Amino acid sequence: MTFKDIAVNEKIRVEVKTYDTERLKKLTTDRQAYENRINEEISAVIEDKARVLDLGCGNGDLLKLLMDRKDIYGLGIDISTEAVLNCVKKGVSVIQEDIDEGLSQYKDKSYDYVIMTETMQAVQRPDSVLQHIVRIGSKAIVSFPNFAHHSIRFGLFFRGVMPKTSKLPYEWYNTPNIRHLTVKDFKEFCAKNGIKILKEIYLVKNGNRMRRKSLFANFFAEDALFIIQKKQYI
Repeated sequence: MTFKDIAVNEKIRVEVKTYDTERLKKLTTDRQAYENRINEEISAVIEDKARVLDLGCGNGDLLKLLMDRKDIYGLGIDISTEAVLNCVKKGVSVIQEDIDEGLSQYKDKSYDYVIMTETMQAVQRPDSVLQHIVRIGSKAIVSFPNFAHHSIRFGLFFRGVMPKTSKLPYEWYNTPNIRHLTVKDFKEFCAKNGIKILKEIYLVKNGNRMRRKSLFANFFAEDALFIIQKKQYI
């Protein structure tokens, strides 16, 4: 190999590394935009002084926002020690617990809202968790990345590899997401399991709302947010 070849290869390596770094930075920025928008949408729904349980609360940003704006009573649950410590630093009440195992101890309608944002795809039994959250809360709010988004479909079809988006930025081997679902999957699950959808919000690029409910939300929405409750039968 000539010195010229070595120089060209090194230039390519640097360019690829720079591209990957910039792409990761963009994905991180886009992801934060989605999280901020989801938090704002939820804040607009929650009433003052509501009792709120946040499953998979992460660093406690949403609960802190609701405490400051709506004077809620909030409790977070997360399995991560780091997340729990960050919540404590912010003055957010939190319990370290696995939501796949610990929800049966909570009484029916003990909270006004149970929130589960961007967490459902990472739990072992989302069907069981969903039944618990509509039992524990008078209402529940869930959000998740839509695996039927057109960029994912095209990525799988044309490249033949697991795609990455701002909402799903991981490699197949290190992703925390074990249950990929779509808008259509979720709505069908609710219909079959006695769960009423009160409101649906769809987000597209940079966390912007789709302007209207669309029959094509399953194709265009990158993220979906639903307000749900258990159906009451007389």
